[in-house]
Amino acid sequence: MIDDKTGELKPVDVGDVAAATGALVIRSGGGRVGQSFPLEGDRLVIGRSPDAAIFLDDVTVSRDHAVLVRRSGHWFLDDSGSLNGTYVNRRRIESHKLDDGDELQVGKYKLTYLAR
Repeated sequence: MIDDKTGELKPVDVGDVAAATGALVIRSGGGRVGQSFPLEGDRLVIGRSPDAAIFLDDVTVSRDHAVLVRRSGHWFLDDSGSLNGTYVNRRRIESHKLDDGDELQVGKYKLTYLAR
C-alpha cells in the first residue's frame, strides 16, 4: 500500500487484505516482493500494459497477458493468448480455478493466491 503523504510503500497485513477479498502477493520478480493486489470486482487484467489492474513490467509479459475472472464465487485465471504462457503450480494453463496457496507465474514474476 502506498502512503498518500510520502509516496512510499507501507507494509500491510496480507492476512487482512486476503480476508476481505482474496489477494495476489508477489513472491519474486521485479524487486516488488511482498506487494499485494486485493481481488476486487469480477475481472482483473494482468499484463505489461500500464492500464492493467495488475501491472507487471517485464518484457516476457504480454500487454494483456492473463485475466482473473470471478465465476460462481470462485476466482479463475485465464491465459489471454500470451506468447510465453501463464503457469499455475509450474504447469502451463489456459484456464484454472484458483485454490488458496496456488503459485502463479507470469513472466519473471511469481505470485501466490490467497483466498478470502
